Amino acid sequence: MAELGAGALEISTLLLAAGVSPRVVMDILGHSQIAVTMNIYGHVMPAMQQEAAGHMDAALTEPETGHGADE
Repeated sequence: MAELGAGALEISTLLLAAGVSPRVVMDILGHSQIAVTMNIYGHVMPAMQQEAAGHMDAALTEPETGHGADE
């Protein structure tokens, strides 16, 4: 992998915020363990968790179809 240098923090933060897997970011950075990546870039994860929760809520919420028992 190419050396990212001083831009590694910004690049990695943007990748994680865009939904790229932390494992992929770990590989790009050349970290030997996911714990290293998560210790450095874990601050991005709460926003990703919030977004994931929103997607889960949308997936589990049944839309009104208008075919209920009252019709």
